[in-house]
Amino acid sequence: MGQDQTKQQIEKGLHLYQSNQTEKALRVWMRVLEKSADPAGRFRVLGCLITAHAEMGRYKDMLKFAVVQIDTARELEDPDYLTESYLNLARSNEKLCEFQKTISYCKTCLNMQGTTVSLQLNGQVSLSMGNAFLGLSIFQKALECFEKALRYAHNNDDKMLECRVCCSLGNFYAQIKDYEKALFFPCKAAELVNDYGKGWSLKYRAMSQYHMAVAYRKLGRLADAMDCCEESMKIALQHGDRPLQALCLLCFADIHRSRKDVQTAFPRYDSSMSIMTEIGNRLGLIQVLLGVTKCWMIQKELDKALESIEKAQELAEGLGNKLGLLKLHCLCERIYRTKGQQRELRDHVVKFHECVEEMELYCGMCGESIGEKNNQLQALPCSHFFHLKCLQTNGTRGCPNCRRLSVKPGYV
Repeated sequence: MGQDQTKQQIEKGLHLYQSNQTEKALRVWMRVLEKSADPAGRFRVLGCLITAHAEMGRYKDMLKFAVVQIDTARELEDPDYLTESYLNLARSNEKLCEFQKTISYCKTCLNMQGTTVSLQLNGQVSLSMGNAFLGLSIFQKALECFEKALRYAHNNDDKMLECRVCCSLGNFYAQIKDYEKALFFPCKAAELVNDYGKGWSLKYRAMSQYHMAVAYRKLGRLADAMDCCEESMKIALQHGDRPLQALCLLCFADIHRSRKDVQTAFPRYDSSMSIMTEIGNRLGLIQVLLGVTKCWMIQKELDKALESIEKAQELAEGLGNKLGLLKLHCLCERIYRTKGQQRELRDHVVKFHECVEEMELYCGMCGESIGEKNNQLQALPCSHFFHLKCLQTNGTRGCPNCRRLSVKPGYV
C-alpha cells in the first residue's frame, strides 16, 4: 500500500469512526497497519487506533499500540514523532492506573524540548502528569501540573486542552472538598464546549456534564446532579464510551445513596464495578467499593462493610492512592467505634493521622485539616493550598509551608 492509498484509507477510517461505526473503522485501520509500507502513515494510523481504544476503554490494547508506535517513531528518526509516541505511552499507563510509569514517560517527553510539535504537546503532557500525581494523592504536584497545562492551553489558544484541564481541576477540588471550585471548573468546561465545541467530539460535553454531576451531588443538589449525569450517560451510551458509562453509573449510585435509597444504589454500584473491572480502572473500583461500604454502614451491616473495605484497601495500597487509604481508615474508625473495639479503633486513628501528614492535608496557617469538610481553599503560586479565610485573615509574605521546609505542624 503506497503513501496516497494509506492516507485515503486512514481518512476513510476516520469518517467511519466519526459516524459511530467504530468496529468498521478499526478493521480499515488494521488493514492499513498490515499492508502499508509508509512509516509516517503507519505512525498516524497507530495514533488513530490508540485514541479509539482509549475511548472504548480497551486500555491494554491502547498500551500495545503505543509500544508499536514508539518503534515506528524510532524508525522515522524524528523527535516530534518520538515525543508524541511517549505521550501516548504515558496516557496508556495513566488509564491503566500505572501512575509512576506515567510520570516517568511524561518526564521523558518534557526532556525532548526544542521542536515545535514537542512544545505544543507539553500542555497535554502536563495534564497527564497532573492526573497521575492526583491518582497518587500528591496534591501540590498535581495542582502545579494542571496550572502548567492551563498556561500552555492559554498560550496556544487550545480550547480543547483547556476544557480537559478544567475537568481535571474539578476532580482535584472535589477530592480535597472545595466544592465551589469543584463545580466552577467543569461549568467553565461546559461553557467552552458551548462557545467553541461545534466541531468537537461530544465526549467533551459528556465529560463536563459528568464532573458537574459529581460536584452537584457533593453540594447536595441531587436533582441537578441527576440531570447532568443523565445527559452524560446518554452521550456515553451513544458513543460506546465504556469508561464514562462506568463513572456515570458510579455517580448515579452515589446520588441514590445520598437519598438513602440503598436498594437502588447497590445495582448501580454492581454495574459500575463490572465495567471498571473489565477496563482495568482500579482507581474507579476504589470509589465504587467506598460507596458500597457506606451503603452497608447505612444498613448497619458492619461486617459486610469491613469486607468491602478490605478489597478497597488492597487496591489503594497497590496503586499508592493515599487519599483512598485515608478514607478507608476513617470508615474503619467509625465502624470500630460502633463495635466498641478500642484496639482496632486506635490503630486506624493513628494510620489516619499518618495519611494526613504524608499528604500535607492541613492548612499551614491554622493547622486544621483540609478535605475533612467542604471549605473554600486558595492556592499560592507554589501550589500549596490553604483555607481561603486563613489567607484573608493573616495574609502571607510567601508560603509558610515552603518556609518550614520539612518541619510540619502536628495534626489538630
